[in-house]
Amino acid sequence: MSKKSIIFAGLLLVVALSFGGLLIANFGNVKPIVAGPQMDFKTAPPIENANPQLQGLNDAFVEIAKTVTPTVAYIEVTTGNDDNNRLDNDQNQLPFNLPPEFRMPDESPGRGSGSGIIISEDGYIMTNNHVVKNASDNGIKVVLTDKTEYVAKLIGVDPNTDVAVIKVDAKGLPVATIGNSDNVQVGQWVVAIGNPLGLNSTVTAGIVSALGRNIQLGGDSYSISNFIQTDAAINPGNSGGALVDINGNLVGINTAIKTTNGYYQGYGFAIPINLAKTVASELMKNGKISRGYIGVTIKDVDIKEAKGLGLEKAKGVLVQDVIAGGAGDEAGLKSGDVIFTVDGKEVNAANELQTIIGSHHPGDAVTLNIYRDGKTIDKVVTLKPKDEKATQTAENSVPKDNSSDIASKSFESIGITVSTLTSSLKEKYDVTQGLIITSVKRFSEGFDRGLSEGLVILEADKEKIESLDQLNSIINNKNQGDVLLLKVKSPQGVVRLIAVEIK
Repeated sequence: MSKKSIIFAGLLLVVALSFGGLLIANFGNVKPIVAGPQMDFKTAPPIENANPQLQGLNDAFVEIAKTVTPTVAYIEVTTGNDDNNRLDNDQNQLPFNLPPEFRMPDESPGRGSGSGIIISEDGYIMTNNHVVKNASDNGIKVVLTDKTEYVAKLIGVDPNTDVAVIKVDAKGLPVATIGNSDNVQVGQWVVAIGNPLGLNSTVTAGIVSALGRNIQLGGDSYSISNFIQTDAAINPGNSGGALVDINGNLVGINTAIKTTNGYYQGYGFAIPINLAKTVASELMKNGKISRGYIGVTIKDVDIKEAKGLGLEKAKGVLVQDVIAGGAGDEAGLKSGDVIFTVDGKEVNAANELQTIIGSHHPGDAVTLNIYRDGKTIDKVVTLKPKDEKATQTAENSVPKDNSSDIASKSFESIGITVSTLTSSLKEKYDVTQGLIITSVKRFSEGFDRGLSEGLVILEADKEKIESLDQLNSIINNKNQGDVLLLKVKSPQGVVRLIAVEIK
């Protein structure tokens, strides 16, 4: 390396060391950067004075939750180890052997949970039959909101209303206030309180969506299906819990949901408290229910049936069949009667009539105002207990062994084909006359109205049908748009009235 290069390198090193020293000196005088004072978050509400109506509603919900929640208990039920006798509850399926769209998700066999409402200071609790039925001995555990636990005993159940009563040994319990479900109106606010999905003491709100809802929860014709519908969120575990109004009054017992996935989809159903308290009172007194029955099969009146019966509008409850020897039979009720009132109270739905009659006992007398052949008359019916063996209808008689030649005829105006009855068919159906439906055209008037192959036509427009010519004459005398009222009987012995319009 040349002498000049060495001198130049030395000068660069001196300059570098001098510059580094200056940097160190300057950074030594730099003060560290620290956060400023603590942030002052804005806390003043953007709306100083909330709308008084909204504030009042908010305060009402808060007060309801505080007041009513302690009266709703968590219920855990254990059954035996027999899978064939598993608990039928919220965690398994809803009451009355429901179709798939009503079922709840399956959980481990032998255990389920629900809710209950405390109705007395000494430990009586109202819940659903499907929550506690099949419970093993000492298999009902009750947990209050203060975490106190009890083992409850079963007092009684009523499958027809899905109401049950259990009892714990306690004193001074918080008690729910019973309201009047007859005063509930569609559109009013309600609050559901229960223990869904393991989330104890859950409060949800909604409105009453409908009243008198018949969701046909099972095949038992004696089941009383007259529910309050609500859109308050109800899920597995809510069953047996409280549905209350804005005053905290108990107006219903949450019982079922309609769902395609087993969880809340906006359709919840509660037993009206007026019905539930009547059942609970009798269970507490007697341990079982003694309910009076008229002994008839009934349905709502639709517009075509009204027209066929001569009514100006669809109203009342249609008597389809009368059980031989039942209370209605003895009082003189007939198939085709339309019940307008019970003890002066108007009825326009079958489940409404069931609810009223279901609150009476055997031996009670009720006055029915009925429509028959263009006139209204009163019938006093003394109710009887349920007859488990009653299957034969009042107007059926012992069949005679009179064979006839088989003949058939099609009636395109209602879409059916019928044939004469053989002696063996008369014996099978327990009838002496009529015509059997052998085919029904798809999407015809008869098809849409519920006529099906295998039904026997007993009457047309209240005339007993003896032949094809007779039925043909009745139909030919009608014009398009007229209604034909048919009385039919199924192979199972069920008698119905079906109104069809002539097309």
